[in-house]
Amino acid sequence: MRPVYIACLGSLWLWTACAPSVEKGPMDRDLRARAYEIAQKAILVDTHIDVPYRLHEKWEDVSQRTEAGDFDYPRAKAGGLKVAFMSIYVPADHEDKGDAKAFAEQMIGYVERLAREHPDKFAIVTSVAEVRRRFAEGRILLAMGMENGAPLEGKLENLKYFYDRGIRYITLAHSKSNHICDSSYDTNRPWRGLSPFGRQVVAEMNRLGVMVDVSHISDEAFYQVLEITKAPVIASHSSCRAFTPSWERNLSDDMIRRLAENGGVVQVNFGSAFVNDEYRRRSEAARREIQAYLQAHQLSFNDPAAQEYIRRYQREHPIPYADISDVVRCIDHIVQLVGVDHVGLGSDFDGVGDSLPTGLKDVSMYPNLVYELLKRGYSEGDIRKILGENLLRVWERVEQVARDLQRATAPVGAGSRHAPTPNRDAL
Repeated sequence: MRPVYIACLGSLWLWTACAPSVEKGPMDRDLRARAYEIAQKAILVDTHIDVPYRLHEKWEDVSQRTEAGDFDYPRAKAGGLKVAFMSIYVPADHEDKGDAKAFAEQMIGYVERLAREHPDKFAIVTSVAEVRRRFAEGRILLAMGMENGAPLEGKLENLKYFYDRGIRYITLAHSKSNHICDSSYDTNRPWRGLSPFGRQVVAEMNRLGVMVDVSHISDEAFYQVLEITKAPVIASHSSCRAFTPSWERNLSDDMIRRLAENGGVVQVNFGSAFVNDEYRRRSEAARREIQAYLQAHQLSFNDPAAQEYIRRYQREHPIPYADISDVVRCIDHIVQLVGVDHVGLGSDFDGVGDSLPTGLKDVSMYPNLVYELLKRGYSEGDIRKILGENLLRVWERVEQVARDLQRATAPVGAGSRHAPTPNRDAL
C-alpha cells in the first residue's frame, strides 16, 4: 500500500522526529540539525507552487495550517521556504474559450488577496533586489510565474500588462499547442516549434525582464528559444529525461547542456512521475483504465460514482511513490552533466496531486532534501546555490539584459503586434 508520511511542523525536534531516514545515531542527528539550519538561513526559492489554482477550486486560509494541500504559511516556515513562485496556471482550454487573459487576472487576484489579507505573513516581490532586501523579514515572499502563455491572446502589449501585474516568468505553453508554440504533450504541432508571434514574445520577454520558461514546450520550441533569446532561460518545473526516456515533458541531456551553455537553470520537479519511470508508466496505465471505465459508464470525472470508482481502483491497485532519493538522483545527474550552477527546485507542490515522493510531501520537508545532499557530500555553498542562489543569479541576469535592451532599442514588433492564425490543417 502507499506509504504514509506525516507532515512535520514547528520545531527542529518535530522535523527530525518525522524525517524519513531510519538512522538515529548522534552523527545523523547532527547532520539533520545542520540541514535544518541551512534551510532556515538560505534564500530558499521554489519556482513552481500551484496554490492559486488550488484556491480557485476551493478557497481556504493558507495563512493557517490546512489539512488539505501541500502549502500553507506554518509549513512553509517550518521548511525554510523564503520565495514561493505562485503559478498563475491557465488551463489550455481557456485559449479556445477566449477568456485566458481574464482567467489569469483572476488567478493573480488570489495572490494579491493573500498579501492584502495577511500582510504579516505574505508579501509580493517582483525583483531580486526585493528578495535580498526582504527575505529575512519572516514573511513568505510571493513571486509570480504564468503557466501558459495563452493569456497574451495574440497581443504583444499584454506582456507589458502582465509584467506590470507582477509576472516574472512565463511558461510559453501548457498541455496543448497554443498561438505561441507547440506543447510537448500535444501531437498536433502546427508551428514546428515557435510561431512567428512566439518569436516576438521571446524577444519582448527579454526586453521587459520576464524569464522565459521552457517547461512543457516541445523539443523544437526549446531549441528555437535558445537560438533567439538574449537572456538565460529557466525550466521552472522539469526533471531529467534520462530517468523517463520516452517522456518529452522532461529535458534530455543535450537540452540540459544547451540550457547550461545559455546560463540558465533547471528547477527540478518533485512529482513521482517526473523522477521515477516505473511510477510514471504504472500511473499512465491506471489513468487509461480509469478513463475507459468512465467513458463506458458515461461518467464525468467529478461525478460521485466516478470518484467512488477511482478511490476503489486506487485502493486495489496501489502504486508505490517515488522516494526523495529519486529527486536527489536527478539533481546529481544535472550536476554531473553541467555543474552545480545550473540546478534548483521547482517542486510543483499543489500541482501534481497525490504523487509526491516519500520524504517530500509538502513545503515543510525541504530540510529532508538538504539532509540528503549533505549525505552525498555537497558543501553548504553548493546547497545554497541549489536552494535558490542559482535561480536568483539567472533572474538577476534577465533583469540586466532587459535594462541593456531598453537602453539600446525600442519595443520589438511595433509593426506586427498580433499573432497570425496557425495552419488549421496541421491541427
